[in-house]
Amino acid sequence: MTGASTAPVEAARPATPADLPAVAELATELRRATAGQRGGPLWAVHEALPGPTAADLATRLADPEQATVVGTLDDVVLAYGFAHLTTVRDGRVLAVIDELLVTEPARAVGLGQTVLDALVSWAAAHGALGVDATALPGDRQAKNFFEAAGFTARRLVMHTSLSPDDA
Repeated sequence: MTGASTAPVEAARPATPADLPAVAELATELRRATAGQRGGPLWAVHEALPGPTAADLATRLADPEQATVVGTLDDVVLAYGFAHLTTVRDGRVLAVIDELLVTEPARAVGLGQTVLDALVSWAAAHGALGVDATALPGDRQAKNFFEAAGFTARRLVMHTSLSPDDA
């Protein structure tokens, strides 16, 4: 049928070296987007991964205890997720999603869920007892996203600022 439109094809897969420039650009977008959010400035200097530079990202790809997943629409990288494994005191492994971003034009089509599913599958394949993820306070969209995927709060971090520069 001529003129028929097809829906974009969404997918998630492990990142490759060729994806790293797009991932670095999206990671910069995440840092810009969170800079003005409550908790964002401290997240950027405490929990957020440094950079990430191309070298940082290449190191991640080589580490079996870290995952870098890209989300694509029609083979264009428009989302990414970082996760790592950590060993808890009883010797079991916990997966932690460090970052997950879907760029604004690609939101609300299921790409974030596709990336999240890939990270959770990676965690399960590595024997993780669970998966932790962070949503900044006031970021209702991120909180709703994780809750819709079956995540629940297991801990709230309370903070008081002693610096006028910390929001």
